[in-house]
Amino acid sequence: MLSLVFHSTVRSIRSGHRDALMAIAKNLLQMIVMIGIFFVVMDMLGGRRMAVRGDFLLYVMSGIFVFMTHVKAMGAISGADGPVSPMMQHLPMTPLIAIVSAALGAIYVQVLSMAVLLTVYHLMWEPISIAHPVGAVMMLLLAWFSGCCFGLVFAALKPWLPGATGMIQMVYQRVQMFASGKMFLANGLPTKMFALFAWNPLFHIIDQGRGYIFENYNPMRTSLEYPLTISIVVGVIGILGLSYTNRFVSLSWSAGR
Repeated sequence: MLSLVFHSTVRSIRSGHRDALMAIAKNLLQMIVMIGIFFVVMDMLGGRRMAVRGDFLLYVMSGIFVFMTHVKAMGAISGADGPVSPMMQHLPMTPLIAIVSAALGAIYVQVLSMAVLLTVYHLMWEPISIAHPVGAVMMLLLAWFSGCCFGLVFAALKPWLPGATGMIQMVYQRVQMFASGKMFLANGLPTKMFALFAWNPLFHIIDQGRGYIFENYNPMRTSLEYPLTISIVVGVIGILGLSYTNRFVSLSWSAGR
């Protein structure tokens, strides 16, 4: 089974491009473009005054990395091979192995891309200093886990509402571009504005992650329990939904829809 998961993970990484290195390079380019855009926008809007005292580019990257890990994990899980996929005709392939492989492939690509960016930045521009590396990594894994849980829900809905599910997923990703709190700190938000973002688990994860990355920032208005609890609840709902869907899904659905 481990061997099957390994080969299926390699296949999921190469799904975007035949060459795995090119697939990673594509993801790396997306990260660079997004970091560049947010860096310029935040600098023009005076974001340096609202950022943590320290490396401003690291502040921007801390939000982009967590955001992309969450979104990529969700997309990988929701797009994993289902029970009627042609891959399921090859025993002992199962939907569970496809989901696990998609999740591992997503975190592998993200971690490798981040490692390349941080290494190049550390060697060529400015040395990077992270106050609590273990805590920062745990927040990244929590964002990945949260994305996987939300992806399970979308994967369970897709056979029933394929068109609507894709639209809902796209809207969710667009909302997270601003609601995840990449551009500001929770401690500096007014009470009314904080209420607009407090519902979002990713907002809490990014803010807590910055508390582990920067020595002089202490997140006082966000928590770890909230995103962890929400992720577990959503994950359980997704698992139950997948179990129910797999009992009724058939090849004829695609022809009838």
